Amino acid sequence: MTSTTRRTTTGTTTRTTSVTDLRATVERFWASAERRDWAAFAETLAADVVYELPQTRERIRGRERYVEFNREYPGDWHARVERIVAEPGQPGQPEQVVSWTHVTVGLEEMYAISFFTVDEDGRIAAVTDFWPEPYEPPAGREHLVERY
Repeated sequence: MTSTTRRTTTGTTTRTTSVTDLRATVERFWASAERRDWAAFAETLAADVVYELPQTRERIRGRERYVEFNREYPGDWHARVERIVAEPGQPGQPEQVVSWTHVTVGLEEMYAISFFTVDEDGRIAAVTDFWPEPYEPPAGREHLVERY
């Protein structure tokens, strides 16, 4: 077993999950969302997926509701993945993936950080999204930082 592979045994079935597999699942998630291919999007999700938005304290349970939430999301939005980091879980712990995504809705731009938990079947079991809003930094630290 390498640091990029985890082998789990369920009954008589053995499954190996690699960092490449984990990344590919989240890449398919974002690509199918961008294409509005809701059938492909649903295929990346576990039936009992849980989606959480901590800023608004909203939670959605279940594949059908989560797909519908995205299908009904207003505006002409587009998502471009900036970075994906995947880590296979240790025995008894879930697989974890984090994505940093650039999102545009009309002329508005923002970044999202999404934390994914992937189940033993290679499907997304949980998503927690953080949508930080840009703001001007407080005065008095200009001598320490550079703006970009």
